[in-house]
Amino acid sequence: METIRYVDRASQEEKEERVYGGFFIRLLYGKRPFLRFLLPLIAKTPLFSQLYALLQKSSFSRFKVQRFIRNYHVDASEFEKSPKEFTSFNDFFTRRLKPGCRPLAGGREVAVLPADARYLVYPRLEEADGLVVKGKRFSLEELLQNKEWLNRYRDGSLVLARLSPVDYHRFHFPVDGIPGDARLINGTLYSVNPLALKRNSAILAQNKRMITEIKSGLFGTLLFIEVGATYVGTIVQTYRPRLPCAKGEEKGYFSFGGSSLLLLFERGAIRLDSDLLKASKSRREVRALMGQSLGSCS
Repeated sequence: METIRYVDRASQEEKEERVYGGFFIRLLYGKRPFLRFLLPLIAKTPLFSQLYALLQKSSFSRFKVQRFIRNYHVDASEFEKSPKEFTSFNDFFTRRLKPGCRPLAGGREVAVLPADARYLVYPRLEEADGLVVKGKRFSLEELLQNKEWLNRYRDGSLVLARLSPVDYHRFHFPVDGIPGDARLINGTLYSVNPLALKRNSAILAQNKRMITEIKSGLFGTLLFIEVGATYVGTIVQTYRPRLPCAKGEEKGYFSFGGSSLLLLFERGAIRLDSDLLKASKSRREVRALMGQSLGSCS
């Protein structure tokens, strides 16, 4: 079986990811032809994700919380409330952190990472390698479904953040600016796990997603895209559209499941950090935390 490896930004060590639900991901996205008919059925039928989500919101599911924390080495000291206070597994999944747990890097000229996640970055979309963008199966046009955006970002920079079920699942603004309304594009709910993306990189442009345009003076106008995935039927926006937002301010959160964020910057609007660029060139994800530096304005 394939393993998922990433670079821990803090220690610069390469680590192996423990995949929650890994057995089923490998089963559905593996090479067994007789199981392939199940994948479109699960991904294209919202009822499957809705029913599973209901289970994660039930009071009975709270008994999984402490075992999950222990098995996946989640740092409970960062939680705003005690593990015993969570009313369901989804309540734990959408948890808040204590103030100060995620300090913000730099000043206004520094953009920060929007979430705790595993990151790949590309300074030019046309230079992105096959797994994410350059492969023929991925379509920026299909992802955005907007000609104006397509023309603006086709030669811009891309930041891909992959959240796993172990991560803190609230996402935040990377820069100061004025966000517009979040535009919903309905789609499927395939897994965004790397094992799934290797089979079909078009998933990012097919899944349910929400797109928000953010007007930022220093970083131009950027797009913030939340991508739902298997068992994530809900993307919740907590920000106020058309009102100024501050870097690091909460934008929203995902309900239970693995999910992804995409940031699209206009060409030359951001100078991405060198350690992120170096790892991405060798197709290695970097596990980093919300608030850490993403790059600076050019």
